[in-house]
Amino acid sequence: MQIWKSSDATRTVGILLFDAFSNLCLANAVEPLRAANTLSGKPLYRWSFLSLDGDGVVSSSGLPVQPHAALGHERGDYLFVMPSYRFKTHATSACHLGLRAARSRYRTLVGMDMGSWLLASSGLLDGHTATIHWDELVHFAETFPAVHVTEDRFVLDSPIMSCGGATTTFELVLKLIEQHHGPMLALEVSALFMFGEKASWFDPQMKATRAGKLRMAAALMRRNIEVPVAIPDLAQRIGLPEKSLSKLCNEAYGFGPARLYQAIRLREARRLCLNTGFSVEEISARCGYLNASALTRAFKKEFGIAPRELRITEREVK
Repeated sequence: MQIWKSSDATRTVGILLFDAFSNLCLANAVEPLRAANTLSGKPLYRWSFLSLDGDGVVSSSGLPVQPHAALGHERGDYLFVMPSYRFKTHATSACHLGLRAARSRYRTLVGMDMGSWLLASSGLLDGHTATIHWDELVHFAETFPAVHVTEDRFVLDSPIMSCGGATTTFELVLKLIEQHHGPMLALEVSALFMFGEKASWFDPQMKATRAGKLRMAAALMRRNIEVPVAIPDLAQRIGLPEKSLSKLCNEAYGFGPARLYQAIRLREARRLCLNTGFSVEEISARCGYLNASALTRAFKKEFGIAPRELRITEREVK
């Protein structure tokens, strides 16, 4: 039984690059989408690289990219605007015209890193809430008084979204995956990149947030797959009453921490099933189940197929 229902429709993303764009920002935008496709086994996202005129662009570290098309030739669900460095030199009349025209061809525009500056200078952020890289936050607010500027790490103020840098780009895209396909796929993607595995433990601000507490709980669960930690002990280790942890889990995932723990263990079992030669008996032991029968029952209830059947199906597909 699946624990989250979502549309299987492919969402299209245009990534508008400018000279001196950040490689890290680009990777943090694309890799979570690629991972969502890989983990789900479905083409949930399709993306294309764009420039204003279709000509090649070069990143801040010298990586050349030949775009798939010019901005005016594409349309889709999201347009990620990614100028990064030298962003003010890109705020030209051609850029403003292109972005304003793109507003009618894309459902949502997303200013990433310094992208909000280009959106604001095009008049597209007037009356909207937005953020930008914190180095430019004050100057941004002073330059564009019609924009409601916030220090938030990212803003999902549809149809205009924004985030403030490379790391927050990953967080924003992860949130989009959660909105589209549920929190468990987003959790799998974050685990693949070890996102939130350690930072929350040392960042007092993050530890104080609800999202930070949930990341800490999920990280503890992922690090204790073979010998699961009792939920009361887990709650104590992250500094929350068990009832509070249950409330946070139910609000975020629609079920409690024990069910979340089980979902994490079963997804690890699926990963081992698909990517290793371990027997089902070995996988059951590695994922905290007493025997192969117990794992198979839980696995089939979760995914609608037994581990051995999944392996046969994957071999046939390949």
